[in-house]
Amino acid sequence: MAKFQHPVKRIGVYTSGGDAPGMNAAIRAVVRSAIHSKLEVVAISSGYVGMVEGDFGPLNLRSMANIIQRGGTVLKTGRCPEFTKAETRKIAAEHVRKAQLDGLVCIGGDGSFRGAHLLWQEHQIPIVGIPGTIDNDIYGTDFTIGFDTAVNTALDAIDRIRDTAASHDRLFIVEVMGRNTGFIASHVGLAGGAEEIFTPDVPITVEQAIEKIRTGRNRGKLSSILIAAEGQKPGRAYDLAEQIRKKTGWDAKVCILGHTQRGGTPTASDRVLASRLGAAAVETLIRGECDVMVGVQNSAIVAVPIELATGKEKQTPRDLLKLANILAN
Repeated sequence: MAKFQHPVKRIGVYTSGGDAPGMNAAIRAVVRSAIHSKLEVVAISSGYVGMVEGDFGPLNLRSMANIIQRGGTVLKTGRCPEFTKAETRKIAAEHVRKAQLDGLVCIGGDGSFRGAHLLWQEHQIPIVGIPGTIDNDIYGTDFTIGFDTAVNTALDAIDRIRDTAASHDRLFIVEVMGRNTGFIASHVGLAGGAEEIFTPDVPITVEQAIEKIRTGRNRGKLSSILIAAEGQKPGRAYDLAEQIRKKTGWDAKVCILGHTQRGGTPTASDRVLASRLGAAAVETLIRGECDVMVGVQNSAIVAVPIELATGKEKQTPRDLLKLANILAN
């Protein structure tokens, strides 16, 4: 955890990377907590793109009205590949100083946090991160903003798919998001009663899945659902379906949920988490602490060095996969 000495009177807030349900609740908490503490708040539009372009604007209590229930982000977001260049970060830092911002709150994922860490290292701009990503793949926090909503969105779809699977005695492979980890897949697979769960970091063979399905059919189960995390290759569910067809002759139907998991009204859990983390981020800056991510561990708010949050990998929970496997027998 880094510390800085100057008083905080004016802060900026931005969302970066992929959008996640609950980001607006976090923005609202940052703005209203800051104003409660007599601070001014400035919006930086479209993440690092807006920072580089100097796209700043004032925020007030009125601008935060009726956004807590909205998905997406009212500040807009995006990715800025140019931010990997030192000269681009220098331009962004100049705009931050020109706007007289004493600190920043970054709401995003690991890529966004790496940019924030470099702004502190290179230009001594105090930043506190709030983990906002449906993938829940940020080390140092039990949950990220948007994860619970994404899981419930996927689960609702899987429940509907199961109705069709049961009606037609079919095998479905449902692909969920999650990038390099299987947090969404493991939670959805357990809650949705899937026969098998494919994740990028816990290898399950097609042969194992086929054996599990056969075991179920031997006891009279005629429909099955497999969950696959997209990994580095969205659409991998089609490869799995083709492998199953070649080995068994079964016609596996594929349903890729895709970006439907990113949108929609955030759950109560995500709104509460976002509100707590937004307020904690402001309090952290007021204390003169920065280069940290505020997260939650065992229901308590914690501050984790950004370098640690981005430097360690968060593994798919093996206990959930094990339990899902036992309950699917």
